[in-house]
Amino acid sequence: MRRLLGRLRSLPLRSRLALLVATAVAVAVAAVAVACWFVTREQLEHRLDDSLRSSRVDEDAVRDLLAYCQGAGQSQAPQSLNPSSTTVQIIDTEGTACTAPNSSALPVTDDDRKVLAAGHAYALHTETAANGVKMRVYTYELPTRPPGQYAVSIARPMNEVTDPLSSLAWLLLGVGGLGVVGAGAAGLWVARSGLRPVDELADAVELVARTEDLTVRIPVEGEDEIARLSRSFNSMTASLAVSRDRQAQLIADAGHELRTPLTSLRTNIELLARSEDTGRAIPPADRKALMASVTAQMTELAALIGDLQELARPDAAQPGPLEVVGLHDITRTALQRARLRGPELTVTEELAPWYVRGEPAALQRAIVNVLDNAVKFSPARGTVEVTLHRGELRVRDHGPGIPAEDLPHVFERFWRSPSARQLPGSGLGLSIVARTVQQSGGDIALRPAPDGHGTEAVIRLPGAPQPPPELTTGA
Repeated sequence: MRRLLGRLRSLPLRSRLALLVATAVAVAVAAVAVACWFVTREQLEHRLDDSLRSSRVDEDAVRDLLAYCQGAGQSQAPQSLNPSSTTVQIIDTEGTACTAPNSSALPVTDDDRKVLAAGHAYALHTETAANGVKMRVYTYELPTRPPGQYAVSIARPMNEVTDPLSSLAWLLLGVGGLGVVGAGAAGLWVARSGLRPVDELADAVELVARTEDLTVRIPVEGEDEIARLSRSFNSMTASLAVSRDRQAQLIADAGHELRTPLTSLRTNIELLARSEDTGRAIPPADRKALMASVTAQMTELAALIGDLQELARPDAAQPGPLEVVGLHDITRTALQRARLRGPELTVTEELAPWYVRGEPAALQRAIVNVLDNAVKFSPARGTVEVTLHRGELRVRDHGPGIPAEDLPHVFERFWRSPSARQLPGSGLGLSIVARTVQQSGGDIALRPAPDGHGTEAVIRLPGAPQPPPELTTGA
C-alpha cells in the first residue's frame, strides 16, 4: 500500500487528478451497475413467479395426462400440456411424478410433498431438471374428490431470467467501461484546463528566478482559488519590486551623501600629504582649520554610517521588546545630552509624568534626534522649549523655520532642505524618528511655530500619567 501511494505521489498532479476522477466515476458506475443488475434480477424473478402462478393447466388435459401415466403410455397425452419451454408433471401422495412427453423430469422435493400432506396452497422453488437445465417450479394441488390426491408442477427454465441478466451485465460492463475511459479523458482535460493558471504561475516564477524581472504579472480571471493565488503572486512581485527600488534608491542616496564628505576629506588629506612631501609647511592657522575640517568630516561620516546601520538592521522594521517606560524620564535624559551639544543655548523644560509602552533605547534615540535638530537650527544664544503634557511632547526652536513646501518631505530618507545642506547631518534622523514613533503607536509632525518664528516638532504617544499597578507594586 505504501509503495502504491509512493508511486501515486510520484505522478504529475494532472495525472493524479485524472486518475482520481476516473476512479471516482468507476466506483459510481460500478455501484449503479450492481444495483441495476440486482433490481432487474429481482423484477425478472417476480415476473416469472407471477407468470407461473397465473398459468394453471386445463383440468381435462391434466386428467388425460394422468390417464396417460396410469396407462403406461398406452393412451396419448394432449400436446397442450407441453407448450414451448414449459414442463408439466403430476405428483401423487407417494411422491411419484409423471412428466408430460418430450419433457425432462423434475425432482420431487419436500416443498412439493407439503402441498399435499400439509395442505399448503402452493410451493415455489428452483430445481435442476434431469437434462441439467435449471427450472423454476410452481406446484399446486389438483382439485379432485376426495382432495389431496394429486399435485401439479409447472416449470419454466431459469434462462428466461439469466439470459437477460447476462445481456444486461455485458451491456452495463461495456457502458461502464466507456464511462470510465470517458471520465478519465474528461478528468485529464479538466486537470489540464484547471491547472493551466498554475502552469502560468510556475512559468512566471521560473522567469522571475531566471531574469530577476519583478515586473512580470499573471492575468487574473475569475474569483476562484487560482485567481487568488495569481493575485497573491502579483502582490508579492509588486512588493518585491518596490522593496528593490527602495533598496536601490537607498544605496544611490547613501552613495550621494557619502561622496561629499569623502571628497572634502580626500582633498584635505591630499593637502596635508602634499605639504609633507614638498616640505612646504602649512601656516599654523590654516593647518588648525584644516584639521578641524577633517575632524568635522570624520564626525559627519561616522554619524551617516551609524544612521545607515540603524536603517539596515534586520530587525529595523520590527520593534524590539516593549516595556512600560516614563516618557518624561527619557526626555529628561535626552535633554542632558542636548545641553552638552549646545552649551550656549537656553533649554527650558516642563515635563509632566507620562508612561508609554515602547522600546526604551529607540525612543531615547528618537527624542535625541529631534532635540539635535532643534539645537542645530537654533541661533546663537537662542532658546529651545520642551514641554510634555498628557502624552504630547513639543520641541520648539527659534530658528529660521521650514518652508511650507518642504514640510511634506521632512520624514523622507536623505531629504534635506536647501537651507540645511550646509549644516552637518545625513538626512536620516527624522525618518528614523518617524519609524520609531509609529512602532510605538504614536505619530509625529513638524509645523511652523505658532508665532511664526522657528519650528515646532510634536510627538504624540498613547499612554497614561500613572504607571501600571504591577510596576508600582513591584517597586
